[in-house]
Amino acid sequence: MIASPKIKGIFNLLQLCLVAGGIVSAAIPARAAEGSNPLPLMFDAKERLARPDLSTIIRVRILTSVDFPPFNFADQTGRLAGFNIDLAREICAELKIEAKCQIQALPFEELEKTLEGGAGEAVIAGIAVTTERRQRFAFSRPYLGVPARFARNLKARIDGDTAAALSGKPVGVVRGTAHELMLKAFFPKVTATPFDTYEAMLESLKIGKVDAVFSDGLRLPFWVAGEGSAKCCALFDGPYLSEKFLGEGLSIMLRKNDPLLTAAIDQALSVLSRNGRLQDIYLRYFPNGLY
Repeated sequence: MIASPKIKGIFNLLQLCLVAGGIVSAAIPARAAEGSNPLPLMFDAKERLARPDLSTIIRVRILTSVDFPPFNFADQTGRLAGFNIDLAREICAELKIEAKCQIQALPFEELEKTLEGGAGEAVIAGIAVTTERRQRFAFSRPYLGVPARFARNLKARIDGDTAAALSGKPVGVVRGTAHELMLKAFFPKVTATPFDTYEAMLESLKIGKVDAVFSDGLRLPFWVAGEGSAKCCALFDGPYLSEKFLGEGLSIMLRKNDPLLTAAIDQALSVLSRNGRLQDIYLRYFPNGLY
């Protein structure tokens, strides 16, 4: 979920994983395309964007952080790595400006100030697109949607394999979050059961106090597959995308007065989406998929 200044919650768990008809639904299921393309395209496959002339650009400093694995982190050698880092490098290669590109890591809380101050040209670090930020910055088109997911307790009796089977069932959700609002709006026949914390929600799922939970699709798959779940649970139906509740997705933030670079990055993302290179990066860090 991109409901806070930064998509939170994967951190150590994700890094460990890297190393070693009853319910009315207005949500959009983020179904994978058939065949070998499990990453939903964020661009129209028929759209062709013109590439701006970047010959006058002296350098492109892409700012990031190191505390958001598997999107951006420092590997065991101290080298910047992650989905966002590989994507930034692919964008530079596609635009043929590798010699001008520099990727710099800063504390997350300094990224916006540094970009506004002119010490960088772009930020790729999972910063949420908000109305307030759009007044100060430009954003590329989204390159990755952030889904919501259900996870179920395997011992719970759920007769069916779609969200409709959860009608009347207790479904945990974190209180006061976009996921709580989305669950109540799109799945009104479930018995929404709010918890004060993400950890309390998962523990209740694990011991069977709720039959299922509804939460961040970037976090749940790693918990389900990790030691913390003790193999109690499995992902169930979905995933679901909703711009209204979950935001526009992951984008690159740029300076407001730099429409040339913004257009160039959009063009590069469009090409990478069509030619499969974005898909390759996605599978490198999410081999089991998010969708």
